[in-house]
Amino acid sequence: MTEQTASRRVVTNMSLSLDGHYAEPDNPVDMSWVLPYAVTDVARDHLTSLWEPATTALLGRVNAEGFLGFWPTVIGMEGADPRDEAFAKWLVETDKAVLSSTLGEAPWERTTIIDKPTAEAVADLKSTGGGDILVLSSASVIKALLAADMVDRLALTVFPLFLGGGPRLFDDGLPAGKWELAAQTAGEHGTLSLVYDRVR
Repeated sequence: MTEQTASRRVVTNMSLSLDGHYAEPDNPVDMSWVLPYAVTDVARDHLTSLWEPATTALLGRVNAEGFLGFWPTVIGMEGADPRDEAFAKWLVETDKAVLSSTLGEAPWERTTIIDKPTAEAVADLKSTGGGDILVLSSASVIKALLAADMVDRLALTVFPLFLGGGPRLFDDGLPAGKWELAAQTAGEHGTLSLVYDRVR
């Protein structure tokens, strides 16, 4: 195993409300509550710090359809923030792995469809060379990796509002373990970015 392969990290990124939810209780696909905070310097710089060392984007099917339907349209968009445009270009140009049992073939370039359990798929990705494997806001994928204790870096953007219910990222019964704070930034609207590394 090469040093590069050995150091390939699994990095997960998720936005959470202050009361610990990643989606609203009544409409889990409506992410309008995120938008005022997602365009802050803190959120944009946070995402940039995550994708720059990554060479693979890992998504669930629903998130893949959302991300890959929207982000390519940002390239060349008038008035687009350069950080948003840089992320969009990275997402289009990088290797993408989409976990799905229903998609037969990928409608996106540089994309592989993987019909395997999450932990098995990620173990396969980790065995190949490259930079970080970045899981972009796909809750089902992140939850499966947390349950399997396969997350090396846990990145969170916390927004100062209560959703009052909805799905949680951290379920009871996760493997006990210690995390070390690697980065923290607070900014506009009370947005907080936190990055934790798993201590093994």
